[in-house]
Amino acid sequence: MPIPVRLRRGAAAAVILGATLALTGCGTESGSDGSVTLGFVNGDTSEFAMCLQKAVETTAKAAGVRVHLANSQQDPGKELSNIEDMISRDVDALIVQTVNVDALEGDIAKAGSANVPIFLTSVATDDVSGILGAAVVDLRRLGALDAGWIAKDAGGKQVKVGIVAGAPGAASDLMVAGFTDALPAHAKVVANQPGMFNPVVAQGVAENMIQAHPDLDYAFVANEEMAFAVRKAFDAAGAEDVRIVTENGTDKGLAAVKDGRFSATVANSPQVIGETAVTNAVARLDDTAKADRITRIPLTLITKENPDEAPQYCAR
Repeated sequence: MPIPVRLRRGAAAAVILGATLALTGCGTESGSDGSVTLGFVNGDTSEFAMCLQKAVETTAKAAGVRVHLANSQQDPGKELSNIEDMISRDVDALIVQTVNVDALEGDIAKAGSANVPIFLTSVATDDVSGILGAAVVDLRRLGALDAGWIAKDAGGKQVKVGIVAGAPGAASDLMVAGFTDALPAHAKVVANQPGMFNPVVAQGVAENMIQAHPDLDYAFVANEEMAFAVRKAFDAAGAEDVRIVTENGTDKGLAAVKDGRFSATVANSPQVIGETAVTNAVARLDDTAKADRITRIPLTLITKENPDEAPQYCAR
């Protein structure tokens, strides 16, 4: 399917050269000359999502791009209604951090029928011909990096592993699949429950997990916010020796790796994703500019040995 492009030819180039704007507040829009208008539909209110939004806003502001904001709060139905609202605002393109990869087909069809192209963050559809582009995180590889650390640390011993996933149907599923597929045969997954990207839920999951499996050796947790809650639950149960691997690469997460609360984290920077999404979306809207349709975001396994290799997680 060809990509619908609504932007006036040459307008994006003019934007990149530096139109001015004034930020008018979260949840409304930014911009002043209106030459390019983007809609950003975020997936939830986690730290990752809020840092992603901040990167989108600040990058748009620097480029003179108007941005409308919406949040789907982990609800695929709300995501579709947010897209419909953005279409009614006459945006030139949509940047979408989906809550559910299964919802993307409907999202893209709805936007396509209105001749509004979609740029995806974190994930991409199998067929990318129908999207403007994507800033893609290889979530399977992310999970595999953590699994690789466990394989190396376990050294061939039989070990038990617990998983505190995110929200079912979201990017968490890809991370968990990559993690479990990459685990060695001697690492047995004894528990796998969703923490819903919510530290309170994750703590309850961890409390039940360690009670059912007091001999747990490792835990994979789908983000650092939940991982801190999981660490708290394990420590309270006297399971300080359970090694936690996770992902994000926040300042707090890096500090936890340094002091041993986490054994490893995979640096996955929403700042880099947001900057890439805005820059590439605007460039691809301009027929005269060149930008790859798909850009893969770098991932780095961070341990005590290399904390300085993590990119900045969130704009300060």
